[in-house]
Amino acid sequence: METSEIFKKVRKIEIKTRGLSNQIFSGQYHSAFKGRGMAFSEVREYQYGDDIRNIDWNVTARFNHPYIKIFEEERELTVMLLIDVSGSNEFGTQSTMKEAMITEIAAVLAFSAIQNNDKVGVIFFSNKIEKFIPPKKGTSHILRIIRELIDFKRESEGTKISESLRYLTNVIKKRCTAFLLSDFIDTNFEEALQIANNKHDVSAIKIYDVRETELPDIGLAKFRDAETGKNIWVDTSRKSVRQNYNKWYRENESKLKKVFMKCGTDAAYIRTDQDYVRQLISLFQRRESRA
Repeated sequence: METSEIFKKVRKIEIKTRGLSNQIFSGQYHSAFKGRGMAFSEVREYQYGDDIRNIDWNVTARFNHPYIKIFEEERELTVMLLIDVSGSNEFGTQSTMKEAMITEIAAVLAFSAIQNNDKVGVIFFSNKIEKFIPPKKGTSHILRIIRELIDFKRESEGTKISESLRYLTNVIKKRCTAFLLSDFIDTNFEEALQIANNKHDVSAIKIYDVRETELPDIGLAKFRDAETGKNIWVDTSRKSVRQNYNKWYRENESKLKKVFMKCGTDAAYIRTDQDYVRQLISLFQRRESRA
């Protein structure tokens, strides 16, 4: 893609997503994600009614009188975007491809973060870590992220979500808010998600296409696996084939939801032909209600 074309696309996404984050998301983002981390500030003498769990035993022993720790809300967060760039995201039968939807949502989240003076970083992943952009502040940094999202050239087609989660756990030392954007066509990442969500605050955003939920009756058709490159002929006119596929999809969706529930991970499910604004606001509101 030529530089001028990239610039136009970046500008178009910037105008749209900055407007959304200004008008809709900034307040919800703040209330949903701010104040979830508490930083130690000082100690003072214990007073009747104070929570004994906050007693600083070292200071108490030194002065032979109970002292408690005082905490204050952490005003600055680090937001990490874990972006699935695998081959299966180059798919879309409706108004947009999955990768285009991921780009827009990532941009909205990034602009919402910098409006709250937060740092934003990105982990691009396939079945390996493709690129890491360390968290920083500022509009120019966000525009660089959008540029990368639009014109990123992956080295691998596969997906391994656990790799991105392990990398997040190892590289980001301080507790952060993380958004995992993927179509979740993968398995065996539950343990990595559990560990990552214990250390950080992880939300999952699944992007999918309606054609992934059921097979249309279009007769004999050739399907290609975007991640392995394998082709297979399927007779979609057979009702049993369509029913088995639908059953397989529902079972996998049920397993995924159970993984998120077990790991305590908030999740949003966004279809490529739907308005992602409503789904993101719903995600923020659910978090806010538990804050």
